[in-house]
Amino acid sequence: MDTKDVIKALNSLIETSKDGEYGFRLCAEHAQSHQIKQLFFTRANNCSQAAAELQTLVIQYGGKAETEGSTAGSLHRGWVAVKGTLAGYSDLKMLEEAERGEDSALESYRDALRHDDLPPDVRSLVERQFQGVKQNHDQMRNLRERAREQHH
Repeated sequence: MDTKDVIKALNSLIETSKDGEYGFRLCAEHAQSHQIKQLFFTRANNCSQAAAELQTLVIQYGGKAETEGSTAGSLHRGWVAVKGTLAGYSDLKMLEEAERGEDSALESYRDALRHDDLPPDVRSLVERQFQGVKQNHDQMRNLRERAREQHH
């Protein structure tokens, strides 16, 4: 895999991470439950940290690191539906949006990992972050299921 492709793959994941940070911060600002609010802030910080790790790697590979989320206003991460309507959302609805966002992030990481010829240092970072996204997705799903049960 040539360096240009490595940088492109990493920058795509930086966008995904930035979108997640943005989406989780939005959710945290509107969540009612203190526990859910904290969870969203923690996820936003994790996304920010993931982006920083990826940016460092891009620079090591001689590239210009992406610093923004996707230009479509976080479309990749699935947060587009959320932006203007969060104020009226229940925590359950926000957990559903967050889970959908994590679905999108998982897909971005799977895309990156499909490249068989990723350099070993890149693959190990992307795989580690992918595992984190999977855990977060499962946590969102479990919280959403619990919130749904309480809702009924």
